[in-house]
Amino acid sequence: MRAEAQAHVDTINDALSLLRRFLNWDQALRRLDELNARVEDQALWNDPKAAQEVMRERRRLDEAITATRNIQQELSDTAELIEMAEAEGDDAMAAEGTQALAELARRAEADKVKALLAGEADANDTYIEINSGAGGTESQDWAEMLQRMYTRWAERHGMKVELIDYHAGEQAGIKSATMLVKGENAYGYAKTESGVHRLVRISPYDSSARRHTSFSSVWVYPVIDDNIEVEVNDSDLRIDTYRASGAGGQHINTTDSAVRITHLPTGIVVQCQNQRSQHKNKAEAFNQLRARLYERELAEREAAANATNATKTDIGWGHQIRSYVLQPYQLVKDLRTGVTSTAPGDVLDGELDPFMAAALSQRVTGEAVEVEDVD
Repeated sequence: MRAEAQAHVDTINDALSLLRRFLNWDQALRRLDELNARVEDQALWNDPKAAQEVMRERRRLDEAITATRNIQQELSDTAELIEMAEAEGDDAMAAEGTQALAELARRAEADKVKALLAGEADANDTYIEINSGAGGTESQDWAEMLQRMYTRWAERHGMKVELIDYHAGEQAGIKSATMLVKGENAYGYAKTESGVHRLVRISPYDSSARRHTSFSSVWVYPVIDDNIEVEVNDSDLRIDTYRASGAGGQHINTTDSAVRITHLPTGIVVQCQNQRSQHKNKAEAFNQLRARLYERELAEREAAANATNATKTDIGWGHQIRSYVLQPYQLVKDLRTGVTSTAPGDVLDGELDPFMAAALSQRVTGEAVEVEDVD
């Protein structure tokens, strides 16, 4: 077999090996049989919530097993086809088979990444909170660019986006915004975006056309359901109400419908103003608080686990700066990955926005992160 084709075969076999090891293949097959038996039990459907959880687990497990088997079968068939073509001297058929292997290798890599998103909350919906930092109007404009980037990324992947909280800037952009992204593996894909994002560009708001550096922070935390216990004491909360800002009807802007909750022990602050009812805003803010506390717990667990690895050198995503430069002709370059696009989120790399694809690959490989200083 030609070297190019063999390289694709090796890539596919590596992906399949990782998938089987990650799924714990034999155990996964037994678990799927158990779930299929539960689905056939009529008693399960008396509890719709439990049935939904079973069906969700069954679907994900079945998709992973089926995808692995399909890749293995296609690899076997294509490799056999290439060997026959080479034996018969049919270069055209051999080239076609090599191209099919290349496509299969890309699919195997995508399935591998999807399978790796099997953390405790990776499959959940997610909140994405964006806050503008130092830089005034320029920073607020950058925060709005990030909001549009994540919104487009989610929509292109069939996810739904709801705006939970929004505070517009004085001249342009936003001071802060919180989005709820609903979709499979939403948190798993987005969680690597947590941290500080820096943009360097010639500011359109500066009459002297000087270069400005802007900062915005992004926090990503998972939506949690009732099956996850998060203890919150009422005595630890301070609840404030205020009038909603931005566009809205007479009611939403003339009553104290917006709610802000502060968790005193940790200093975490969440707020919601998108609902007309104060009661609904309070419930949504409380859900955000539980999600933030749960994400904090997950981060503490990860930090404790990493502390046992003395050779670990990479920087935690919540403690680093990701840098971008807005170049001439509106080209955005991520200095960490070297990826350039016409605007954040405008170019897709396979199934992911290029910035998110690179970030996820970084998290999977565990290589050290280096951020270039552009100032």
